[in-house]
Amino acid sequence: MDLWESGERQISWAARSMPVLTAIGERFALERPLEGLKIAACLHVTAETAVLMGALKAGGAEIALAASNPLSTQDDVAEAVRAYGIAVHARAGVDRATYYRHIHQALDLGPDLVLDDGCDLVNILHTERTDLLERVSGGCEETTTGIIRLRQMAAEGALRFPVVAVNDTRTKRMFDNRYGTGQSTLDGIMRATNTMLAGRTVVVAGFGFCGRGVAERAKGFGARVIVTEIDAVKALDATLQGYEVRPMAQAALLGDLFVTVTGNRDVIRAEHLSVMKDGAILANAGHFDVEIDVRALDELAHDVHRGVRPNTDEYVMPDGRRLLLLAEGRLVNLTAAEGHPAAVMDMSFSAQALAVAWLVGERSDLGPGVYDVPEEIDHEVARLKLAATGIGIDTLTPDQEDYLHSWRMGS
Repeated sequence: MDLWESGERQISWAARSMPVLTAIGERFALERPLEGLKIAACLHVTAETAVLMGALKAGGAEIALAASNPLSTQDDVAEAVRAYGIAVHARAGVDRATYYRHIHQALDLGPDLVLDDGCDLVNILHTERTDLLERVSGGCEETTTGIIRLRQMAAEGALRFPVVAVNDTRTKRMFDNRYGTGQSTLDGIMRATNTMLAGRTVVVAGFGFCGRGVAERAKGFGARVIVTEIDAVKALDATLQGYEVRPMAQAALLGDLFVTVTGNRDVIRAEHLSVMKDGAILANAGHFDVEIDVRALDELAHDVHRGVRPNTDEYVMPDGRRLLLLAEGRLVNLTAAEGHPAAVMDMSFSAQALAVAWLVGERSDLGPGVYDVPEEIDHEVARLKLAATGIGIDTLTPDQEDYLHSWRMGS
């Protein structure tokens, strides 16, 4: 009962900052666009996700939810979501085997639709639970890492149903990835270490939307920011925004704090760990725990002090240097903090909910592949968010409309 009450408080608090998704849930309750459908979801089990689950449940769906990261689950929220009549297979801090068992349990529902965050659920469907594929008619993917994996599956002809790339909407990339990841990542780092960023050197690996957000927030705190990149255009963008751009081999010698935000593996490797300063902090804001080579860190260390602070492990090198790994190399913003602010997730999950409803209507006409969210959904989310915050914008006059749609009018 204590867990349920705590979870209800958390969900209620998040819902205050999620007016768009709340309104969509009310609309779904009237229209019932998901009536009779079964949805298996693999998402971070947080208060914001609970608001999304409530909206989909109101739309008529039967739902089973598993966690997309074993360290991000909020147990009190999970208990409250169960009270909604949703099967939740998640618990904070489970081992890898239990994490995958929970995904299998969610799939035991026999879903018509799937929601994924990182492509683990879809991957299991295509490798271990192929008996369920015939029933699945579509899905949605929430994060960059998952989209990368899905596009590769599609390119190889392995993907068996249509998936909507919710991550690639403008409202998701511009606000969730940039502002949400930027704020929540530094929030997690500061909660774990109580470090001051002003005057420190922060190395941000990756200058996509998430990396930009981290770099902007670190710069705002007074840090010197170094960016590492493999993409020449993004590296040039970082340079023109005033950031120092270096290869990781050089940045490793200079950084006080390292944040990986790439969606790739082994971004920080043994050769980098071997030259870092005493006291360097290592944090990952990419979806999976592969961006920092934790196995190499274990092999290099002479001794390991677990839990020197919450979500902080100290690795002592043979020469006496101490490197601090946060959140076991997993998502620091969801492990050491609470993830993105609810006001940001309001837009991401609103796009997710509307994309699910769109997919239900269109799935019979869509073949296997990765599809963009229709632009009108993106614009609707932005319009509803502006309206909810009391912000007005201009509209085109008839003459302006004519001008934009005519090639005959010159200067």
